[in-house]
Amino acid sequence: MQPFFASLIWLLIFGTTAAFSQQMRKSDEPRIAPLSWWVGMKNPNVQLMVFHKDLGTRTPKINHKGVELLKVNRVENPNYLFLDLKIDAKTKAGEFNIVFYEQGKADIVMPYTLAARDTKQKKAQGVTNEDFIYLIMPDRFANGDPSNDVIQGARETNLHRDSLYYRHGGDIQGVIDHLDYLQDMGVTAVWLNPVLTNDMEKASYHGYAATEFYQVDPRLGTNELYRQLADELHKRDMKLIQDLVHNHVGAEHWTVKDKPFQDWLNNWDEYTNTTYKDQVLFDPYAAQSDKRKMTDGWFVPSMPDLNQRTEFMQNYITQSHIWWIEYAGVDGFRLDTYAYNDAEYMAKWAQDITAEYPSMTYFGETWVNGMTNQAVFTEGSTINQHFDTHLQAVTDFQTFHAINKTFTEPFGWTEGVNALYSTLANDYIYKDPTRNVVFLDNHDVSRFLSIVGEDINKYKSGLTWLLTTRGIPQLYYGAEIAMKNFADPDGKVREDFPGGWTGDQQNKFVSEGRNDTENSVFDHVKKLAVYRKENTVLQTGKLMQFVPEDGIYVYFRYDDQKTVMVIMNTNEGEKSIKTQRFAERIQSHTIGWDVVAQREVDINDQITVPGFTALALELR
Repeated sequence: MQPFFASLIWLLIFGTTAAFSQQMRKSDEPRIAPLSWWVGMKNPNVQLMVFHKDLGTRTPKINHKGVELLKVNRVENPNYLFLDLKIDAKTKAGEFNIVFYEQGKADIVMPYTLAARDTKQKKAQGVTNEDFIYLIMPDRFANGDPSNDVIQGARETNLHRDSLYYRHGGDIQGVIDHLDYLQDMGVTAVWLNPVLTNDMEKASYHGYAATEFYQVDPRLGTNELYRQLADELHKRDMKLIQDLVHNHVGAEHWTVKDKPFQDWLNNWDEYTNTTYKDQVLFDPYAAQSDKRKMTDGWFVPSMPDLNQRTEFMQNYITQSHIWWIEYAGVDGFRLDTYAYNDAEYMAKWAQDITAEYPSMTYFGETWVNGMTNQAVFTEGSTINQHFDTHLQAVTDFQTFHAINKTFTEPFGWTEGVNALYSTLANDYIYKDPTRNVVFLDNHDVSRFLSIVGEDINKYKSGLTWLLTTRGIPQLYYGAEIAMKNFADPDGKVREDFPGGWTGDQQNKFVSEGRNDTENSVFDHVKKLAVYRKENTVLQTGKLMQFVPEDGIYVYFRYDDQKTVMVIMNTNEGEKSIKTQRFAERIQSHTIGWDVVAQREVDINDQITVPGFTALALELR
């Protein structure tokens, strides 16, 4: 094929992001990763992974001022070449051709784009303890565009809203359509479960088995729509969190179907599952074979484990994440299955991301038991003296376990609310515990309302704690309208948000569609979230907690401007407490303003708190 015609065909089929965002890509299609790049990046180097049938025998050449082809890396598979490029700081944005020669004759031409960085675009702002995160599973939130519900050519075309495992049709447009709802509630950051293409045969809705790194799943929308979501959030002074999966991909990922080389994945003589035993990673007595099973074993058979010890794999993963920051304007990352990754690579990844975007933040999922088990994964931990992970924060499963015990166990020396007190008392082992993400539930665990026996008072107490404790609070979609269920299986906690689909009998996005209990919970969340948004004392204020007595837990958030006192009664009946014990923080204040009830409370001598109730009082 003549170079001109090859280039033309490439442009018609693959040349723009939009060209393949409307359809599923075939695994044998020619492609370049990263999909495009930018001039003016702090790191001038980029490695292109080029895939084309029988490409490995050819010699590539680039003739573009400011772009230097440093090295051509040939691998086992003749369909791949890895090209190391250096882009000079003065290089002009534009498109250039990568021409591949076979025996001196140019027979393959692939155009590549170097774009100018959008200096006006908000990006990599970072998600901090000033934010309130709302977690959404897009397929189950709202269907804003029914035309993309079923994509022909996809491996899964089932659409059944009454099924726990099939797709339901929710999408990115549905999220955009309800941003005003989230903003009104006090949300400042939106975390979507992974939105990349999951072209898998079963349960593709959840997003954690990617088959493409540079394409939004067409059933959720397009790359351009994802960027529009970021823009719409930024217009509202809100942020976008992208959910990343470093550890594995879906079995139908194109690099799994045709691997660049044998060690692209963590291979075993026979299928080997991870043990899920995080302890072996820091156990001083652990066997090396146990460590290998933990990190190199596959999460499940349909999710191949990536070999992150190879430089080619490292570049492939890291550059894709940088691409989404620069292209879409992502502000923060959530890192899935963090403990199962290669520790050295993840530390390098964090340094590379921070070097390019100093304000970018990221928190890792560390679903473990025990404070030390969790803290060992965070940067600067006092218990990890020999290795710095450079991981800024984690999803705080330890406070999650503790708040569950608070309302499901009777008060005791280590039981009930004492578990919560003791957990926070160990915060000294973190470099900065205020960066941890605290939560009551998420897409993998039972909803908090069901955990507390559908007791609305207990539920509201948990919500009060969530929005007044240290760290970054995260609310799971539907928690504000008292959605319930146990994760047996997970699909039960991934139900549709009522009102997100045309024809829904109830619309709980509006007060008229909610019952009295649901409106009561929604108002509770909104009042606390808006107060938190408007008052730095619940964002960056210091925390002081008092040892729980008789099932009563009292703590304060305070700064130079304000003091908020939180009293949590975990008993069934009402309790009265003498305020003199807390004079250290109450000082000369005599009145507490109930943030939720919007009324004054006399704190001069004693305060009576109803059973299973948490009061948040601004001291005046």
